[in-house]
Amino acid sequence: MSTVSETRKPRRKAAARKTSSAKRVKSQAEAVVSRSEVLIIGAGFAGLGSAIRLRQQGIDDIVILERATDVGGTWRDNTYPGAACDIPSNLYSFSFAQNPDWSRSFSGGSEILRYVHHLADHYQLRPLVRFEHNVESMQYDEQQGVWRVQTSKGLFEGRSIVMAQGPLSNASLPNITGIEDYQGHKIHSAMWDHDYDFTGKRVAVVGTGASGIQIIPELVRKAGFVKVFQRTPGWVLPRPDFETPGWNKALFRRLPASQDALRKALYLFHESVALGIIWDTPLTGLVERIGRMHLRMQVKDRWLRRQLTPDFRIGCKRVLMSSDYYPALQKENCKLITWPIARLSEKGIRTVEGIEHQFDCIVFATGFDVSHSGTPFPVTGRDGRVLGEEWSGGAQAYKSINVSGYPNLYMTFGPNSGPGHNSALVYMEAQIDYLVRGIQTLRERKLKALDVKPDAQRAFNRDIQRRLAKTNWNSGCKSWYLTEDGFNATMFPGFATQFARQMAEFDMGDYTLSPV
Repeated sequence: MSTVSETRKPRRKAAARKTSSAKRVKSQAEAVVSRSEVLIIGAGFAGLGSAIRLRQQGIDDIVILERATDVGGTWRDNTYPGAACDIPSNLYSFSFAQNPDWSRSFSGGSEILRYVHHLADHYQLRPLVRFEHNVESMQYDEQQGVWRVQTSKGLFEGRSIVMAQGPLSNASLPNITGIEDYQGHKIHSAMWDHDYDFTGKRVAVVGTGASGIQIIPELVRKAGFVKVFQRTPGWVLPRPDFETPGWNKALFRRLPASQDALRKALYLFHESVALGIIWDTPLTGLVERIGRMHLRMQVKDRWLRRQLTPDFRIGCKRVLMSSDYYPALQKENCKLITWPIARLSEKGIRTVEGIEHQFDCIVFATGFDVSHSGTPFPVTGRDGRVLGEEWSGGAQAYKSINVSGYPNLYMTFGPNSGPGHNSALVYMEAQIDYLVRGIQTLRERKLKALDVKPDAQRAFNRDIQRRLAKTNWNSGCKSWYLTEDGFNATMFPGFATQFARQMAEFDMGDYTLSPV
C-alpha cells in the first residue's frame, strides 16, 4: 500500500512548476472576478445540496462555478435512451427536499433532472451559479488563507472550497486500437447524439455495464440489428419498476410522514443488502441465487446463459439492475459477442478470432474517467504540493472529505466514499453536513485555516484499507473501483449508517487550527 500523501516531499520539478504557477496567479491577483466565503465547483446534486445547507446555516456568500450552461451534473449530461437510476426514487433524493410526485418507483433520467432543476429554482440558487466557467486550476495562498481558482473566464477567490464536480463527470472514448480508423458514426453514452436516427441501422454496443444494459433494450426496439460486445458478464438483479398511482402521490403530499416512512423502509432494505454485497456471508450466496434465478427465468438458451453467467463473487464489480436487458439480447435483431475486440477497422470491429463485424454506428457504453490517482485539474496546496502527484499511488483523504496540506478544502465523493448497496445521496448528505460544520467552525472561531493533521489522515486510511481487504470488492476481480495495481480508492467498506455516523463526528483534535 502506498504511503499517505502528506508524508511525501514535493518533487523538485513539481516545486519549480509551482513557483512559476504561484507567480502567474499573483500577477493576476488584481484581476480577481469575485471574492466569496465559499466557492463550490459543480452545480449537480452535491453542489446545489451544499449551497442549500450552507444557506440554511446563515452562510450566504457563495459562488458556484459550473462549466456547462445549466445545472444538473451527471443527469444533465447523460441523456442516452433508457437512462435511469438503479436506486428507488424516494431514496435517490434529498431527505430535506423530498418529491411526492415521482412518476415511477425507479425514475428515468429526465425526471431526475427535473428534480435537480426544482432544487435550483425552489431554493433560488441560479443567481449563485457562474455558468460556462470551467475550472482550470486551484492554488492555496497560505499567507492570505484563501484559495485562488483560475477558470476559463477569470480568477475567483474563496476562503473555503467545495469540490463537488462528481466522480462521473468526465467521459471519453476508450483507448481501442484503430478507433480513429473507423469511418462510421461514433457515440459515447455520456455524449449522446440525439440527431442520429438508428432506424434500420447496424449498431454495435461496446460495454455491458450500468449504462450499457439500459441502452441496449432501447436500441433493439429501433435499430435494424444490434451486436453487443461483452468483455465480462455482470451480476444482474431484477428491477421492480412500477408506475406510481395517483392516490400514492396524493398521500405523500397530504401526509409527508408517509413518504418519510417509505424512505426509511427502503433505506433499511438496502442496508440489509450490504450483508450480501460488501462481504462474503451466507446472504451473499442467497443474492447470487436470486441473480442466477433471474437469469434462468429470462434466458432459456443454455449456451447464452453460460455466456451471461459471472465467474466472480457478487459485489466484486458493480451489481446491475434490469428486467429488460436479458429479453433484449434474445430478440431476433440482437446478438451477443463475447470474443475480445482486437481493433476497430474502417467499417467496424475486428475480434481476435479474425472476424470483422461491420456497422453504421458504434455506441461506446464504456463508462467514465473515474480518477483513483489524480484530480480533474491541478490543485496546489501548502508549500507547492500538488494533490494529483501525491495521489499518484492512489487517492487518500481523511473521512473522504479533507486532505492534509490543503486547508479549507472539502470534497464530496472523495476517496473511499463510494456506496455499493445504498443511495449515493445518503452518503452525499452526510458529507454536506460535515463540510457545513467545517465552514461554520472557520467562521465562528475566526480561523484562517482548518487543516487535518497528517497523523489523523494516516490512521484513518490505515483502518479503511484494513477493512477493505475483507470485502468482495478486493476479492480478486478487476473493476473500476480499483487502480491498476489493485488499490481501492473508491468504496467505503461498511454500511451507510456507519458512514453517516463517521461523518456526524467532527473531531477538532484531528485538525490544526490557524488563527487569523
